[in-house]
Amino acid sequence: MKLELAPTDRPSLPRGVRIQADKVRGGMVLLAPEKAIQLDPIGEAILSRVNGKASFDEIISDLAETYAAPKDQIGTDVQRFLVGLRARMYLTVQS
Repeated sequence: MKLELAPTDRPSLPRGVRIQADKVRGGMVLLAPEKAIQLDPIGEAILSRVNGKASFDEIISDLAETYAAPKDQIGTDVQRFLVGLRARMYLTVQS
C-alpha cells in the first residue's frame, strides 16, 4: 500500500481515533485505542483540518495561507506527518 497522499486524497480519522483536549497536561491529544499521543501546535493545526471532506491539497493551501508559509514546504511537512499517522493506522484516506 502506498502511504503518500495524492493532492486529491481526502484524509480522515478512522473510527475510534479522535482529537481531544488533555485536561491534565493541557493541549490536545490524538486518542486511539489504548494510545494517547500529545500533539504539538503544528500537529494540532494539521489535524484540525483533517475532516474527510477537505483534500490534501486544500489542507496544504489553507495552512500555507494561514501561516504565510511556502506551499511546497508546508506540503512536505504535512505529507511526512500524515504518512506517519497513516502507517500506524491513525489516519484513513479516500481517493
